[in-house]
Amino acid sequence: MVEPLTVEPRVEPRRRSLLCASPAGLHRIAYREWGDPRNRDVLVCVHGLTRSGRDFDELARALCAQFRVVCPDVAGRGDSDRLADPKLYTWTQYVADMVTLIARLDVETVNWLGTSMGGFVGMALAAQAASPVRRLVLNDAAPVIGKAALERIAGYLGQALRFETLEDAEKYVRTISAPFGPHSDAQWRLLTENWVRTNEDGSWRPHYDMRIGEAFRATMPEKDLELWHLYDAVRCPTLLVRGEHSDVVSRQTAAEMTRRGPKAKVVEIRGVGHAPTLLQPDQIAVVRDFLLRGELS
Repeated sequence: MVEPLTVEPRVEPRRRSLLCASPAGLHRIAYREWGDPRNRDVLVCVHGLTRSGRDFDELARALCAQFRVVCPDVAGRGDSDRLADPKLYTWTQYVADMVTLIARLDVETVNWLGTSMGGFVGMALAAQAASPVRRLVLNDAAPVIGKAALERIAGYLGQALRFETLEDAEKYVRTISAPFGPHSDAQWRLLTENWVRTNEDGSWRPHYDMRIGEAFRATMPEKDLELWHLYDAVRCPTLLVRGEHSDVVSRQTAAEMTRRGPKAKVVEIRGVGHAPTLLQPDQIAVVRDFLLRGELS
């Protein structure tokens, strides 16, 4: 008699939220939590400027047996509240919100994985005295951001877009996110679904608060943005995952990061710009091996 084939149940997250404070009042931060809620070994994953915590679904499924994986939507993105005052869309507010989140998790230390903006927030938090960050993964995030890259982002950020169909939205995402590198059709659809929400008339729009673009452009520096003072204050083991063709993290900056501050280990993802999506098994393996053993695949 042939035994019936058993299929492992698909791992799904727990959806939660918490209240955070700003000078303009309270706002709710949504997050998804994967793995054993009693696990004290926590990995916090924070997304890029216009993305959401859903970007880490595949990585979280792969790592939630070892870690309690927590993926927040930063204020103004995804399922989190919009801030009352757009001027509050700053690193200061984001770091404060993440400190509140870590307090909710009731752990003394966390591992941190941040893509682009999420990496900058993690670097700022890891630079603080008595920081809870035990290991830091910077996914195409560095202490120097080129002016040209900032101008490129400012060019599309905060546009009031409307798409008649999900297919139209996907075409747009494939265009602006071409630096993500090669992906399957299913992966592009996933990246699109994580980026849009439906309007009442059935059309689609970006999920984030358009006023984030106002705040971004209002704080544009006149030259490259340099945050070496933060990076040099980081003391925990650090990994930089860099896209080979990144216009945000230069090879020169990556090399300098191996020589100063926490002396980061660097892995370059071939055929990718800004930023690696961490959807591919080889990219997930790089993160997993560093977090578990401090080694690289």
